[in-house]
Amino acid sequence: MKPREQSRGQDDLFRARLDQIIDMRHELVHLGGLIDWQAIGDRLGAMHDDGPGQPPLPTRLMAGLAILKHMHNLSDEELTGRWVENPYYQHFCGEEHFRHRAPFDRSSMTRWRQRVGEERLEVLLQESLSVAVKTNAVDVKDLQKIIVDTTVQEKAITFPTEAKLLNRARVMLVKLAKKHGVQLRQGYPRVGKRALMKYQRYAHAKQWNRARRELRSLRTWLGRVIRDIDRQVRHDRSLNQIFRPKLFLAQRVHDQKRGQRGQKVYSIHAPEVECIGKGKAHRPYEFGVKVSVATTVEPSAGGQFVLAAKALPGNPYDGHTLETVIPHVQGLIGNEIRRIIADKGYRGNNAPAPHNMRVYVSEQKRGVTKTIKRELRRRAAVEPVIGHLKNDHRMDRNFLIGPHGDAANAVLAAVGYNFRRLLAWLREILCVLMMALAAIRENLLPPPQTQRA
Repeated sequence: MKPREQSRGQDDLFRARLDQIIDMRHELVHLGGLIDWQAIGDRLGAMHDDGPGQPPLPTRLMAGLAILKHMHNLSDEELTGRWVENPYYQHFCGEEHFRHRAPFDRSSMTRWRQRVGEERLEVLLQESLSVAVKTNAVDVKDLQKIIVDTTVQEKAITFPTEAKLLNRARVMLVKLAKKHGVQLRQGYPRVGKRALMKYQRYAHAKQWNRARRELRSLRTWLGRVIRDIDRQVRHDRSLNQIFRPKLFLAQRVHDQKRGQRGQKVYSIHAPEVECIGKGKAHRPYEFGVKVSVATTVEPSAGGQFVLAAKALPGNPYDGHTLETVIPHVQGLIGNEIRRIIADKGYRGNNAPAPHNMRVYVSEQKRGVTKTIKRELRRRAAVEPVIGHLKNDHRMDRNFLIGPHGDAANAVLAAVGYNFRRLLAWLREILCVLMMALAAIRENLLPPPQTQRA
């Protein structure tokens, strides 16, 4: 069904209106008035049909919640609590009257993100750039030159070790067998936990022979559980469909070796996680997905805005990401890119023509004019943007499940960053206007008369 409309009836006659409670000069109120909620509703509402069922929550409510969540770095639970307490949040989400109870719960946001997907969430990113252009926070001509860089969006997983993965795979299979009534010969619950503890203690003490002995036991017990379940569910079609994906995942964990090439399993609940090494001394390996971030070269009046953020599964070489990133950025901003600034990791890129002649890499000498040389010195401007995306807008640790969660979190982090910049820009404009009005008022008032002695 189509999304339900927010309440506008006479039953709200005796309730407190939000415009009578809050300060209408607040920057969040101004930001809510500048966003084209109708356009967002038309594009995001296209995924709904007129079929039977309960109507979904209003599009403005859910889109506003997604913006607020990543703008202020809140979890779904924290946002639900703050929404009830904060009338500015309610006004931003389209409510006319103050609500004492939230019309949604934390799982509503999860279902909405999964239903919308990455492509439709990019509508919010486009709207943030549209508002930035309308408020003169960024100039349209600044969108023709961009800086591109990649970072790692880490997944919310524990640091993977071989012993932990083997034990977790066995626990997963035993729990699933117990749930569906499959009787195992032995599940190894106590000895498996004990062997994991021994392995960790032996490894900490650098007693490697004893640690390898416990590791062999964990691998042997996992293999026994896999074969036991496989024998019992092989000829049962319904059970085979339930157990086969988990058995395949556990078999991958059982067979993988240290140092092997190719895709490995680093987490049982998030098998899509990849091990990425960016050459950092303090963090040699990061476990998550590579994300490409694009921002403007020229410093805008409202700050450094994010033009695009896209998850790139498969850990591609940085230079080989431009074939995907450049058309993606042009589709978002609706403008042709005339210059791309990148670091030395983009040497040997595969940018599509004619952009392959417009990519300039740090320390490049050939074909570099004074203007391009000056712009190359601006390449590092993307680094603090990535830092803010990670520390302030939930890109440092992704809690959303699956590959679609990786893609959605990257886009929403960029959305939250841009709207946070717009809030600061509107606050600055409001301060300037208030100072100008105060100066005009002082000039219009007559000078104070001194009393004669």
